[in-house]
Amino acid sequence: MRLLLVEDDAMIGETVRDLLRGEHYAVDWATDGDMADAALHAQAYDLVLLDLGLPRRDGLAVLRALRARKDRTPVLVATARDGVAQRIEGLDAGADDYVLKPYDLDELLARIRALLRRAAGRAEPVYEHQGVSINPATREVLVGGAPVVLSAREWAVLEPLLARPGMVLSRQQLEDKLYGWGDEVSSNAVEVYIHGLRKKLGAGLLLNVRGVGYMVPKS
Repeated sequence: MRLLLVEDDAMIGETVRDLLRGEHYAVDWATDGDMADAALHAQAYDLVLLDLGLPRRDGLAVLRALRARKDRTPVLVATARDGVAQRIEGLDAGADDYVLKPYDLDELLARIRALLRRAAGRAEPVYEHQGVSINPATREVLVGGAPVVLSAREWAVLEPLLARPGMVLSRQQLEDKLYGWGDEVSSNAVEVYIHGLRKKLGAGLLLNVRGVGYMVPKS
């Protein structure tokens, strides 16, 4: 999953970026409102973690512009603005959830997972399909009840496919979930990770839709 972190405080931004990368998310970090708006025009994200008190353009302006474009990307507002009226303003502007600074990092991760589940149309915390189950909270993968160890990038390819059986994701879309700004992109990375996942999880779980991309079949 690829996330956009919008935070102007360098210490907070570095801490949260490293935390999210440690949880196998690809993360882009924007430090002002104009940079965030440009990123959201150029790239599709699975979730935006948005501060409100930003230089150049306020976070609420970034949020309103996103929703004005009918973009449904989940937005988790993380801010020190703790007034009830301000929280209501953010939610009415299109935020999906709120977390107040200073925030507990475990709570932040739980809220991110909840929003990603909702965006995928799921309520259950564990994804199960064809004998394979994954738990985004623990990164545990089971095949027929037996644990399987995946690399961080194998997980990054598997999770979005297993979350939405029947949806085809192109190689470019999967690459976008693997790499953030500045990461070196290998030309055949997706194929390598798909091959590794098939060996570990079974050849029938991940199908190649010729000329389009990859999918997990619905049944």
